[in-house]
Amino acid sequence: MTKTTELIARQKAPLATPSDIEHQAVLEITAALNSLLADLFAIYLKTKNFHWHMSGPHFHDYHLLLDDHGEQIFAMTDDVAERVRKIGGATIRSIGQISRLQRIADNDAEYVTPVEMLGELREDEMALVRSMRAVHALCDDAGDVATVSLLENWIDQSQRRIWFLFESSRGVR
Repeated sequence: MTKTTELIARQKAPLATPSDIEHQAVLEITAALNSLLADLFAIYLKTKNFHWHMSGPHFHDYHLLLDDHGEQIFAMTDDVAERVRKIGGATIRSIGQISRLQRIADNDAEYVTPVEMLGELREDEMALVRSMRAVHALCDDAGDVATVSLLENWIDQSQRRIWFLFESSRGVR
C-alpha cells in the first residue's frame, strides 16, 4: 500500500476511540449528550438573539448579562462534544442535525419584550437542568464518573444563570 492509499484508508475508517464504558452505554450516553449539545446550541443562539435585540431602560445591564450567559453556554459546547469523543462516541456534525435533536424551541419573533426574553431564557435553562439531571442518571448507572462530574458543574452553572435571570426580571414590567 502506498502512503497516499494508506492515508485515504485511515481517513475513511470509522471512529474507534477505545473506552472502558460498555458499548451500549456509550451509544446511550452519546445520544443523550448530543441532544444536550443541540439544546446548548439552541439556547446559545437564543441568548445571543436576545442580547442583540435587547431594548429598554435596563438595556445595558441585560445586554451584558446575556453576553456573559452566552459565553458560558458556548464554552459548555466544546466540553460536551469532547466528552462524547472521549468515551468513543461521535458528535453532532451539522446545523441540520442540531435542529433535529434540539428540544429548546427557537424564538423567531420580530419583537420580544425584555422581561419576556429573561423569562423565556429562565424557562429554557430550567429545561436544560432537567435534561442534564436525566443524563446524569444515565451516566451514573453506566459508571461514567467523569461525565457525571462535568454534569454536576454544568447544572450548577445553569442554576446560577436561572438565579440571575430571575433576580434581573423581578418586579420589572
